[in-house]
Amino acid sequence: MASPDQTVLQFFPLSTSLSAKVHPLVIFNICDCFVRRPDQAERVIGTLLGSVLPDGTVDIRNSYVVPHNESSDQVALDIDYHHNMLSSHQKVNPKEVIVGWFSTGFGVTGGSALIHEFYSREVATPVHLTVDTGFTNGEASIKAFVSINLSLGDQQLAAQFQEIPLDLRMVEAERIGFDILKTTAVDKLPTDMEGMEATMERLLALIDDTYKYVDDVVERRVAPDNTIGRFISDTVSSIPKISPSAFDKLVNDSLQDQLLLIYLSSITRGQLSLAEKLNTAAQIL
Repeated sequence: MASPDQTVLQFFPLSTSLSAKVHPLVIFNICDCFVRRPDQAERVIGTLLGSVLPDGTVDIRNSYVVPHNESSDQVALDIDYHHNMLSSHQKVNPKEVIVGWFSTGFGVTGGSALIHEFYSREVATPVHLTVDTGFTNGEASIKAFVSINLSLGDQQLAAQFQEIPLDLRMVEAERIGFDILKTTAVDKLPTDMEGMEATMERLLALIDDTYKYVDDVVERRVAPDNTIGRFISDTVSSIPKISPSAFDKLVNDSLQDQLLLIYLSSITRGQLSLAEKLNTAAQIL
């Protein structure tokens, strides 16, 4: 116990546990803003929009970049631009409110405390989302932080960033796009057929792993796990019972529809390109 003449160093943690979940669209938008940043800018920052769910989870659904100038000891934000963008977004979706802010780069930097202080005036407990756009070692480090106060007696000394649980859930189509982002250089985006081929290869690899696990359990090389067994049982029971010929017909029909859509889209692109060239030629003449 501290004596009366001693000054106590105190932390003021959050009263309740806080977690966040972010939609893939937010990550894609942040990466796009980073690619389009000014040449002299080392990182981009911006506002996170969303809502707080009844269980206390911060649901991050949208974002926009905010122009800024940053030096070693100060940060200047374009506050008018921030408020104009917020007003425009809320005209489209009034339920989306400010839930925090984002920045690119690995972890928290020195200027983050100044920016976080500004967003603390916009929302009670802002979430700071960091996205490592460098994809170090092929992995995207995406983290969420909140700020807790550090005080010495009655005087507030500083703010400390504390990491909170972050949930990033993707469907298969979003996962394919996210995996492409992790590649530092690609010749072109995969076509629908190439994406389907990659998905089928991944599916076959998962089936092989399942076969190996079941064989190891049967041969008593691996201890059985009831949870995994129930997952495998539910997956097998969800597969419709159709004959091989009917399955082949179903796949071929779907494949033909896909090829038809690709053909029609290529014709549309050709017509648009031709119309653009004709319009340009008419303006010149």
